[in-house]
Amino acid sequence: MTTMRAAVLRTMGAPAPYAQSRPLAIETVRLQPPGRGEVRVRVRAAGLCHSDLSVIDGSRPRPMPMLLGHEATGEVVELGDGVSGLRVGDQVVFSFVPMCGHCGPCACGRPVLCEPGAAANAAGTLLDGDVRLRDAHDAPLHHHLGVSGFAEYAVVSERSAVRIDPDLPPSIAALFGCAVMTGVGAVVNTAGVRPGESVAVFGLGGVGLSAVLGAAACSAWPLVAVDVVPEKLALARELGASHCIDAREGDVAAQVREATGGGVDHALETAGSERVLAAAYAATRRGGCTITVGLPAPDRMFSVPAVGLVAEERTVKGSYMGSAVPRRDIPRYVALHRAGRLPVERLLTHTLALDDINAGFDRLARGEAIRQVVLFD
Repeated sequence: MTTMRAAVLRTMGAPAPYAQSRPLAIETVRLQPPGRGEVRVRVRAAGLCHSDLSVIDGSRPRPMPMLLGHEATGEVVELGDGVSGLRVGDQVVFSFVPMCGHCGPCACGRPVLCEPGAAANAAGTLLDGDVRLRDAHDAPLHHHLGVSGFAEYAVVSERSAVRIDPDLPPSIAALFGCAVMTGVGAVVNTAGVRPGESVAVFGLGGVGLSAVLGAAACSAWPLVAVDVVPEKLALARELGASHCIDAREGDVAAQVREATGGGVDHALETAGSERVLAAAYAATRRGGCTITVGLPAPDRMFSVPAVGLVAEERTVKGSYMGSAVPRRDIPRYVALHRAGRLPVERLLTHTLALDDINAGFDRLARGEAIRQVVLFD
């Protein structure tokens, strides 16, 4: 049994500012040894993501209490029985959908849609249906997306860990587990952007700016970035956007269509808003494709003129975790980063200690950060 410090959420919906209400309590918790097919990892860095914030504010309900964190990296320190693909000492990035490898979606090459993995994530368990976390009173704590990375150690399914180069800085490596895999993957895997095709990215958080990086790496042109924060628009231009549009000013879809001569081939929505998704759809050209990456509240609905789907051959597609095959895509994106094609380090705006995590989520909620990383070393 491992004793460690961790950030535990016991009740959703605490009021901001979180630095005062402190929804995440830094507790001493206990971690059981890895079971069959599992590994124990010493966490080195974990990123703060809107998916975590959505649990904290209650817009994405999860079973409580829960140890949050899903975008993280670390070093394998213990192997459970039957583990064959990893060794002690391996540096890994976590994948936040545990993949069974046997269900229909896994067998068809779409592991992010793994059915047992989705069921485990919804229940707050590991892939085998159990939990390995206990608080100081020996009460169980739920896992967040099979990872629970806001802690000094994590026990995860072997299928939730992807080996990476050992010399990649942890503060950068962590970002490949969600922001980069999701944003770049939406461009490369879901949209299949080809050189010279036009792209608009609506929402410039970590995922949205990763999509800008991915679209620039694919030689998309024009490449339009849309947000309400001037600093994020300025960074998007530095990362390759040809046009930047402040969504607070005028008809955004009309501005995108004007900038691109009639609309874009691919519009990506990353804000998690049905209103932004509608604007993204309206910004595409005839025959265009709208990709939605953001996760709005479950009761939000999206509607489009039905005739346009046929008469204009439009497409609307969801992209979860960048339609990724993590063991294929994470090493590939790391290689592009090393080649200078994906300057992921530009997304990192803050590093912080675990004790400062609530203040970090205040910063995220106010739109004052792109990616913040808790460092454990």
